[in-house]
This record gives sequence, structure tokens and C-alpha cells, in this order.
Amino acid sequence: MKLQTISVSSATATAFIALSFLMATSALPVPQLTLAPRSHDGSFQSTNWSGYAVTGSSGSVSIAKGSWTVPAIQGSCPSTNQYSSFWVGIDGFNSGTVEQTGTDSDCQNGAPTYYAWFEFYPHPSFLINGMAITPGDHMTAQASFSGRSFTVTITDTSTGASFSTSARVHSAQRSSAEWIAEAPSSSGGILPLADFGTVSFSSCTATVNGTPGTIGSFVSSVQVITMVSNSGAVKAQPSSLSGSGDAFSVTWKSAGP
Repeated sequence: MKLQTISVSSATATAFIALSFLMATSALPVPQLTLAPRSHDGSFQSTNWSGYAVTGSSGSVSIAKGSWTVPAIQGSCPSTNQYSSFWVGIDGFNSGTVEQTGTDSDCQNGAPTYYAWFEFYPHPSFLINGMAITPGDHMTAQASFSGRSFTVTITDTSTGASFSTSARVHSAQRSSAEWIAEAPSSSGGILPLADFGTVSFSSCTATVNGTPGTIGSFVSSVQVITMVSNSGAVKAQPSSLSGSGDAFSVTWKSAGP
């Protein structure tokens, strides 16, 4: 199915996603962590995610916030399409839904391609058409829950463009917050990871059980995730958290999958 698109101006736009929409089979994330063997407490290997998660009990997570700088594709794009996604969201680490928004830095048809998107998985993915994304743009994003609905908001602070949309997500657990670099998936499986160099995340905070804090403030609930290939080779490596506990980077190592 062709990816759905949503238009947005420089002002905030709002849309509602109906439950009757079909799942889009696209090059955007088919989110939810795919775990390889666990290394040790608080450290995981994944075939599609790299970054950090904060976990909690069901119903405990109400907000995830973060910022990143859109990374440029490194070198020349290969003939084979490659993809890399960067996002902030709720759920997916240990549950079957994900409420998320982010940007992609891809190689499509031999050329670097950049765009913004959102998804309330298992609802379909949507491109945010009209939010022009350029390498070096500073993005801020938030996923939140209030009442019975999730809201995701993404802003390109370099251009002033902003987008916000809400949806109800059946059986969402609200048991994790995430800040992730992802190798997206299609209906055929995990796609090759585009060489994005290094992406830097900052101002990463969550609200768990009503208490806001940086990633690092949640201590034993912090999970660091390294992306690996099926053979165990590292595809994307997260750094340690900054001293303030709210910033880290992820560095590309190999395309995989």
C-alpha cells in the first residue's frame, strides 16, 4: 500500500487517525523492538533499534520528549535503497503498540532523501507532507497521553514548521518511553540501515508515574539498546548518557541487516 501523506503548514496542524485505516507496508518503521540476546542488566541487543528506553509498569508512562539534529547521509548513496529513522515515542519496548514521531535520513533511488513522519502503530504510518526536512535541522518531538488519546508533536525549530496529531490506540500499555535510531522495516523484514554517521539526541525526558525526569534519573529503569545484525555485528552503537542524563549519540557502524 502506498504510504499515506498529511500536509502541514508552518502553523500547527491537527488530524485524527481512524481505527479503520489499514496498516501501511512502507519503508517507514514497523516499530516494536526486535530483541537479540540480552547482554546484561539494562543492556540489550536489537536487530532494528539503537538508543535508550525507560521502562515502567503498565499505565505508568504519560510523556516522552526529546530533540535531535537531522543527520546527513554520509558519502554516496548505493544503488540499493537504505533507510534510517530517528524518533521519540511511547511503547514498543515490551508491548505491541508504538506512539511515535520522527524523521528519516534515507538513500532512495540513489539520492539522499529526508522527511518527517508519525505513526500510531498498529495504525498506518504517515508522511508529514509540506514539512521540508534538511540535514542539520534541529527537531523537537513529544509523545503524550491524556484522557483516552495519545498526541504526538514534532517541530523543526530551524524552520518553525510544526505538526501535531492525536489518536486512540487500543490496548496501548504505556509501559516505556524511547529515544531511538531505527533500521526501518517493510513487509519483507528489516531494511538496510543508511549511513547517517552520528545522530545526537538531547533534552530527553519522560514522565513516569507522574514524575518527570531525564533518562538518567530513572536509574534501574533505563535500558540501553545496541543495534546488531542477525550475525551479531554492530550496526549502530549508542554512547553513554551525558553527565546531565538527558543526552547521547548513536553512531552508524554497518548497513546490515
